[in-house]
Amino acid sequence: MNGPPDPETSMAAALDAAAAALLGIWESAREGTANRVSGAQLRAVMVVEQHDGINLRRLATQLDMLLSSASRLCDRLVAAGMLEREPGRFDRREISLHLTPEARRLLAELRADRQAQLATVLVGMSSEGRDALLRGMREFDESARQQQARSTSAPGASTGQGDLPDDPDRPGVPSGGDWPVDPDRQTRAVWAGPSGGAERSLGTTRDWPAGDPPVARTA
Repeated sequence: MNGPPDPETSMAAALDAAAAALLGIWESAREGTANRVSGAQLRAVMVVEQHDGINLRRLATQLDMLLSSASRLCDRLVAAGMLEREPGRFDRREISLHLTPEARRLLAELRADRQAQLATVLVGMSSEGRDALLRGMREFDESARQQQARSTSAPGASTGQGDLPDDPDRPGVPSGGDWPVDPDRQTRAVWAGPSGGAERSLGTTRDWPAGDPPVARTA
């Protein structure tokens, strides 16, 4: 208990301290999107980018959120012109999620800003240091992905039923399931794009709950 820390613990502490500058760059670039999406919404957009056509239940699991929280979050992203909802290819009762061109532009701007800031820092490093950093980060990324895969497949892994305490899109009243499609009530809706014009027309859609439709929330 009172002996010297093991090498892995010492390395983790050193990496935690050294990563502060990297995280600062990430946060600086994130602030550039704060007037358009909240932090929770940005995470959702990135998950949908990685898993195009993902359904709501899987998205909630990926974000470790309640299904009702993910539903409200997606409502706001649709209203902001960042997400499109379509009936699933194999099950018309299931809704699949896709990024809009506006969301892809937002992510491209975010990454361009991050990369420009990183390039400024890398100029001050030696070529050996840059090479070692890249090799280490690639190996770290691979190890982290393997750990995440093991955690996801382990018994008792998260099923998306736990709300994040600081989730700004947390709902007051739970709702149930993926946006269900009522086969006896076929309506037609046009989702508004970011400029207020029509973005996409869908043959089947979910009715909004009573009251005004959700408004996109910014951070």
